[in-house]
Amino acid sequence: MTITNQALRSWLAADDQGSLRAALRPMHPADIANEIGDMSPAEAARLLRLLPADRQGIVFGYFDAPFQIALARTMPRPDLAQVVAAMSHDERADLWKRLDPAARDALMPGLAQAEREDIRRLAAYPEGTAGALMTSDYATLAPGETVREAIAHLRAEAPDAETIYTAYVVDDERRLLGVVTLRDLILAEESALIADLMQADPARASVEERKEIVAEKIATYDVLALPVVTAGNRLVGIVTVDDAFDVAREERGRRLTQFGAAAPIGGPDLDLRESGFGQMLRVRGFWLALLVVFGVVASTFVAAQEELLSEVIILAAFIAPIVDMGGNTGSQSATLVIRGMALGQVRPRWKDIAFVLRRELPVALSLGIFIALLEAVLAWFSKGVGGDVLMVVGLSMLACTVLGAMIGALLPFVARRMGTDPATLSSPMITSIMDLLGVFIYFGLAYAFLGHLLT
Repeated sequence: MTITNQALRSWLAADDQGSLRAALRPMHPADIANEIGDMSPAEAARLLRLLPADRQGIVFGYFDAPFQIALARTMPRPDLAQVVAAMSHDERADLWKRLDPAARDALMPGLAQAEREDIRRLAAYPEGTAGALMTSDYATLAPGETVREAIAHLRAEAPDAETIYTAYVVDDERRLLGVVTLRDLILAEESALIADLMQADPARASVEERKEIVAEKIATYDVLALPVVTAGNRLVGIVTVDDAFDVAREERGRRLTQFGAAAPIGGPDLDLRESGFGQMLRVRGFWLALLVVFGVVASTFVAAQEELLSEVIILAAFIAPIVDMGGNTGSQSATLVIRGMALGQVRPRWKDIAFVLRRELPVALSLGIFIALLEAVLAWFSKGVGGDVLMVVGLSMLACTVLGAMIGALLPFVARRMGTDPATLSSPMITSIMDLLGVFIYFGLAYAFLGHLLT
């Protein structure tokens, strides 16, 4: 049975706590968060109070950041402290960073000393690093424990650990020695030592590593969680696979905004819900203004060809399709290369550059010949233009298609070599570059084939 938002609101208005508890009890925390996420903070706070304390923290973690802040400002401090105490360690550290100083000061007295210290420690790591992404909810074992002792140990730690499928073997100074899986423990003899079962020297991340690199490591090594260590190899936390999924989703969104010329240079990405009017206007206006400059240069050059256009007015009809074809082809090539980089198929090295050119050049030439012939045929049937004009149009289309594909394929490598994200070479930027080059090519060929008409 699916419980709708309207049903929850009606029971809430009638203060029918029995029906609310019965409806919420079987629901997944994500579904609860989805249903009450559109309610007012006051209504959501009332519903949260009807859940057990541990579920309150889980549901709260599914809310987006702005709604969490709104709820934190609405809930009584004892209720908020109970929710924060039940949240996973990394999520409550993230919430702590978003709260204003007054809210932090009001919240802290309601938390246990261990929780306060844990929040301060996790919140101290720079944003975007493994330290800021990790959680301290993990299980550890000693190398001298037997399997029987280890299983009992994990059973005791399970309520407070985010995952026990992988346990981390540490020495007395918490230096990471190895990992052991729950499967290994279940299949081993009870008298076997953890030191003999563990996988020594496991994959790990340092606290300073960027979160995108950590997510890539989790995917590369196919693990449910990656240990995070300090420079002295001391275990301080883990990054779980669900956090890696969140990072990957953010990265995809960031690349989309950058490729669409809607991302700032060196600043936070635009967000449809959180970015203010001023930020939206400033960031998008910067890119559009830059594109206008390209457009003005191209249009100025076209305007200078008044004499040629007055003699062969039909040339004006083909400017747009020719220059657009170069931009579109370049965007296709850039998208393929950036996707290959994201999947690890190509890297900024000469070997991969040569591979991309070998693959792209024959395709671009074939596409260029096909498009040029198609454009010439359609121009002849639809406009009845002469052979000289058809030659100019066809060769221009061929040249713009091939050049656009080559530029689109090479620019991501140039950006990576410069230490810039290839996605910042956005589709509109490539299109604008090809608009400029396209008019140069088009009118250069026009003068070569039709220049005699001016004398």
